[in-house]
Amino acid sequence: MKFHLSPKWIALALMSVALTNVDAYAQPIRIKDLGRLSASRENSLVGFGLVTGLAGTGDSQRSKATRQSIANLLSRFDLAVPSDDILSRNVAVVTVTASLASYSRAGDTLDVTVTSVGDARSLAGGSLLMTPLKGPDGRVYALAQGALTVGGYRYDANNNLVQKNHPTVGLVSGGATVELGLVGERAPVEAITYVLHSADFTTAGRIADAINESTGSEVAEVRDASGIDIRVPEAFRSQIPAYMRQLETLSVMPDRQARVIVNERTGTVVTGGDVRISKVAVSHDDLKVTVEAETSVSQPLLVRQTGAGVRTQVVTNSRLIVEDGGSTKFVPAGDTTVADLVQALTRLKTKTRDIIAILQAIKAAGALHAELIIQ
Repeated sequence: MKFHLSPKWIALALMSVALTNVDAYAQPIRIKDLGRLSASRENSLVGFGLVTGLAGTGDSQRSKATRQSIANLLSRFDLAVPSDDILSRNVAVVTVTASLASYSRAGDTLDVTVTSVGDARSLAGGSLLMTPLKGPDGRVYALAQGALTVGGYRYDANNNLVQKNHPTVGLVSGGATVELGLVGERAPVEAITYVLHSADFTTAGRIADAINESTGSEVAEVRDASGIDIRVPEAFRSQIPAYMRQLETLSVMPDRQARVIVNERTGTVVTGGDVRISKVAVSHDDLKVTVEAETSVSQPLLVRQTGAGVRTQVVTNSRLIVEDGGSTKFVPAGDTTVADLVQALTRLKTKTRDIIAILQAIKAAGALHAELIIQ
């Protein structure tokens, strides 16, 4: 039996999308894919309901909220059952959440997410009873109901437990029906604001220039890094969809901000834009510590009868092994990109976790000219 103190990571391949000449491969992007209208946003809805039909994996008797909710439900059907007399484990109290788009109309369907509130072990096989979904203003905007889809399972018997993913979270695809839409009467609009998904002054300026060039007048003006104010021509003030259909097909070259995304959990590094590194020399060493444990049984030989105090003895022998990774890895100084550095480190068989540590050290040294984001 071996125990490695230094982790052996499965994902040794590193994804890197930085190119030395990024501009040569860049393509114009539609304005439609770079942002949205400021009025176009998602609205959160939430509700409290019951999931029934669980095979004994629902809330236990300790959950008073579950028993009270079942009693309240039965009272609607003229059944008066005290909450203390309810002993079912096939029911679980849940919260139901959904997102309502700004252009939703009555009759549209929404996907809802159902999460357990009590101590239910699994929601697999359950069905959500009719649940009103309310907005921040307390008004009911949708009703949710339907069978749950759970991307996991949990089985336990005789103190043995097998679980995959999170079986206490489920999804009802198209399970909510919009009862109160957000689309109101169409009113003339004199100005609109276009909001970028990623705030950037250069990209905002290019979008404003493209709109002004297309319309032949100075109708677009950059408000800030993420917003462009657009004056709507008088002929389109009552036809905003038709006006936006003309603008969103325009294409611009978005500016890319130099970023390096580091995911320590998966050992992945992704670079965006032309991420460059100043002249820097990298020296890195590797040390591996291994503990080997061997278990054997010690007992007397050629003895047919033993005394009352004589018994078999289990002996564990451990050995500590320290392995040096060999010669120190060295990358010479040079003005290069992150992609070039990663390729050099990969040729030296440097692990992904070590590459992440090197990039962090280069950033601390001031040689990495990009925003380092650690997830």
